[in-house]
Amino acid sequence: MLRVPIPAPVGATRWRRAAAGVLAVGLIAGTVLHATVAQAAVFVAVTGAGSTWSQNALTQWQAHVKQSGITINYDGQGSTAGRNRFSNLTADFAVSEIPYGVTDQGSNVADPPPARKFAYMPVVAGGTAFMYNLKVGGRRVTNLRLSGPTIAKIFTGTVTLWNDPVIKAENPGIGLPARKIVPVYRSDGSGTTAQFTAWLAARHQGTWDPYCASVGRRTPCGQTSVFPGKQGFVGQNGSSGVTNYTKADTSEGAITYVEYSYAREARFPVVKVLNEQGYYVEPTAKNVAVALLEAKIDERDPNSQTYLTQDLSGVYRSADKRSYPLSSYSYAIVPTALEAPINENKGYTLAKFLYYVICQGQEQAETLGYSPLPINLVRAGYSQIKRIPGRVEEQMVGCRNPTFAPDGSNRNILAETAPNPPECDKAGGATQCTTGTGGAAGTNNPAADPGTGGGTTVPGAGTPGAGGSAAASSAPPVIDPDTGEIVGGGNGGGGQAVYATPVDLAAGGGWTFTHTMMMLAGLLLGGLIVVPPLVARAVNGRGDDRGAR
Repeated sequence: MLRVPIPAPVGATRWRRAAAGVLAVGLIAGTVLHATVAQAAVFVAVTGAGSTWSQNALTQWQAHVKQSGITINYDGQGSTAGRNRFSNLTADFAVSEIPYGVTDQGSNVADPPPARKFAYMPVVAGGTAFMYNLKVGGRRVTNLRLSGPTIAKIFTGTVTLWNDPVIKAENPGIGLPARKIVPVYRSDGSGTTAQFTAWLAARHQGTWDPYCASVGRRTPCGQTSVFPGKQGFVGQNGSSGVTNYTKADTSEGAITYVEYSYAREARFPVVKVLNEQGYYVEPTAKNVAVALLEAKIDERDPNSQTYLTQDLSGVYRSADKRSYPLSSYSYAIVPTALEAPINENKGYTLAKFLYYVICQGQEQAETLGYSPLPINLVRAGYSQIKRIPGRVEEQMVGCRNPTFAPDGSNRNILAETAPNPPECDKAGGATQCTTGTGGAAGTNNPAADPGTGGGTTVPGAGTPGAGGSAAASSAPPVIDPDTGEIVGGGNGGGGQAVYATPVDLAAGGGWTFTHTMMMLAGLLLGGLIVVPPLVARAVNGRGDDRGAR
């Protein structure tokens, strides 16, 4: 039997067409949503390790980006441990004051580059300071001054008493006590030690080499990341270790080398170090910025294993009377290939964090006791982040950094506005500035008060324009040990206080619930526009059919 197909009613056909249209819209939207979610990078936890010299800054920065869903787990174990962990694939990135490939001349230990692909990028600039614990008449000394030769003699055991004639000659305004000097050094492998000993080797080899020979190290001793201690010295692990030992009430007479930030946080003074122009200066952000103008940076070949590494010989000999001799910066060692333990999500997260570090994070550097990176190093940092797999590139437009010049040139505004040191901090005078340094800024030295057996008071010392220390600043920041947030404190060296503000990185946070809701809202809006006309047409058509019948 021949079967003739019976056509569906006209109204039913139009309803089917409307339903098919809505289904098509839904299928297309669903496909787009699925593809977008599948391809978008997401934030994942990233692990870093290394420098304790830079740790105060990193702790603050990782706490800030946590607000935007970025988790950075940084373990400050020391630069040597950080480089080793990056090499053995147990850290996604590392931070170090010295690069790979440097032979430890003191112990003859080589440090070969890792098998995985990597690049350096500057992240933290600052000064290696000499924090000390010394009292006169029961009150803390806060304005001690030392030259390079004297520091070298202290850390090689040649000068052993605080009232040694060489120290007294540099501090005519302090009645120094006949107290034993206790040098406190890093017992672990550290970039801080490497920076300090590189300076000793470059500027005071005649004192450094005989000391190394006396403790069994080969000579020339050169730079070493493991300090050769001796009897009477005290070794402590990490920057926090040497800081905590030195500031203890039972450690009067101690002196250590540590990043300026630690002394500020501990509210302890640091030594003003004599520079090449005959002025005693402390490692404020501006004095460090001035000194680093003389750093020679390898910018020849971005693909080389020395790109962006630093030669500090010019810093040690800077002809600017504002410069601090032991100024430097640390490197982030970042992955440049998609190989274990790096995947695209880790690379995306790390890159986002590093963009924050070299731009917005630098606004907090001075408050934390560091010095902001200059524009040439920030530009180089952008080029290095582009090499991280999985990154989403960002532009420098709007990068907030207090060193940047308005005209976009490489001029360092922080260095240009650095004040000259006061004349009471010039070597050879009969007096010295009395205002405190580091974490004791704003506190006058007890020698300036009658009856302490001190010395000569400088008229108006500590008062702007009256010959006081240019570094007279308010108290250092107070950092919450659990969150890394600044919860109070001062202005990091005399400038306007810079307090941390919440970070908005949500726009780069991968596909989130917010994005999904936005997509659904768009689909609903599209549905409201498309569906009603289709339904109306279908209803009208159905009415026409009924009228025809």
